[in-house]
Amino acid sequence: MKASIELTMSPLQDDYEQHIIDFIKRLRESPFTVLENPLATQVYGEFIPMMEFLTREMAISMEQTKAVLFYMKVVKTDRHDYEPFF
Repeated sequence: MKASIELTMSPLQDDYEQHIIDFIKRLRESPFTVLENPLATQVYGEFIPMMEFLTREMAISMEQTKAVLFYMKVVKTDRHDYEPFF
C-alpha cells in the first residue's frame, strides 16, 4: 500500500538546527522519495517499510536530543507528483 507522510521535526533545545539537518540527510539516504520545503519534509513509498524506516530514524534523533517533537501526517496514496490545479 502506497503512502505519503509529511514530517516536521522540532528539537526543543538551542542547538536544534544540526539535529534537523542530520535527520533530513538520513531521510535522503533512504530508498523512498523525499521532498523538502521550509516547513516540512515529505516521504513517499510503501507504507510498512517506510514506517519501519521512520521509526528507526526517529529513535536515533530522540537518542541524540534532549527533547524533540515530531509532527506526522499520513495519507493513503503516493502524492509525490501532486500539482495544485488553481
